Amino acid sequence: MAVFRSAKHLYAQIIDDESGVTLCEASTRGKGVREELKSTGNIEAAKKIGAVLAERAAAKNIKRVSFDRGGYKFHGRIKGLADAAREAGLEF
Repeated sequence: MAVFRSAKHLYAQIIDDESGVTLCEASTRGKGVREELKSTGNIEAAKKIGAVLAERAAAKNIKRVSFDRGGYKFHGRIKGLADAAREAGLEF
């Protein structure tokens, strides 16, 4: 699971490293998610993205991933995303 964050948005995707294919993704810019959020650059948005990504991974029978936080410190939005994904069933 790779994570990228900008000042306004957060993106997360699960990638198969061997074949270089994105298996599922979620972002604050995606349809369905964006409408539910008041703001896209906060911890609440990150938690929503983590839960949505874990849901989409479960639909594809993905249970275990490695977490690539992209060099970002593990706090704030990155931590919120990771905690929500773990609560929703992803293991890393």
